[in-house]
Amino acid sequence: MQDFHNKIICGNCIDILCKIDEPFADLIFADPPFNIGYKYDKYNDKVKKEKYLSWTKDWMSACKKALKPNGSFYIAIGDDYAANIKVIADELGLVMRNWLIWHYTFGQQMKNKFACSHTHIFYFVKDKNNFTFNDYAVRTPSDRQLLYNDKRANPSGKMPDDVWSQFSRVCGTFKERTGWHPCQMPENLLKRIVAVSSNEEDCVLDPFSGSGTTAAAAMTLGRNYIGIDISKEYVEKTNQRLAELENQIQNNPARCNIEELKRLLTDIKKPAKEIVKDKNLLTLFTNQFAVRTNNKTKYSQKEIAAVLEKLAN
Repeated sequence: MQDFHNKIICGNCIDILCKIDEPFADLIFADPPFNIGYKYDKYNDKVKKEKYLSWTKDWMSACKKALKPNGSFYIAIGDDYAANIKVIADELGLVMRNWLIWHYTFGQQMKNKFACSHTHIFYFVKDKNNFTFNDYAVRTPSDRQLLYNDKRANPSGKMPDDVWSQFSRVCGTFKERTGWHPCQMPENLLKRIVAVSSNEEDCVLDPFSGSGTTAAAAMTLGRNYIGIDISKEYVEKTNQRLAELENQIQNNPARCNIEELKRLLTDIKKPAKEIVKDKNLLTLFTNQFAVRTNNKTKYSQKEIAAVLEKLAN
């Protein structure tokens, strides 16, 4: 699949991936249709359960075939089929490292039951002893650092919990909303996954490319990407989105670092203005950014403050 690096392919992911000769993906993120009636361009999202589960096993098997021995495989899914995903993964010999919950604001309101405000994200690997996990890329300041100034705190910060609550659903009024796909994932959520479970120049595969958010996150973080989607329209629009992003990166080499600063800002869950005004917070933020980049990129507090002030306006 080397020829397909940094391309979005129009086609059926099962047909395409079953034809490969050897594994190529270092990381796979799959956000398949949930079988709950979304109106996609070229897919019927309401089929009988047996057919849906058979299809699910087929595409998961195809993805496993494409995954390198040390690769990671994330799957986002709703309540109705979350348990089935785990059972199928067990049957395929995948190893679960986390059953993550993405808890978001702007939940789907219901009349006769509690509002739905979460999605399941499974994190699997092929080999429980051999996988990429860049903990430094997702660490955040702990409460001991943020609230209590406790010297016992790990200066590198803490690992995020397995409930992710800082990523809102991408609603219609949001700036990052593409407007042409019914269920777009937040880019910062994908960046967390790409950052922690792949390295620069690795290949990130999304078998249900949709709005192209996985590819956008991979491009921003210096990874190769391959996206697959059955909709010609989605493929064309994703290519437009990625071309615009590539142009922005080329015209502003510092953009990727700024995007990483924004990702850290989202994770800390504090307004940029508050961080700039608080010397201790600014010190923590600056130090944490150095950790996030594995000390490859170091900005002074003054430089960090200048960026945060721009982001606040």
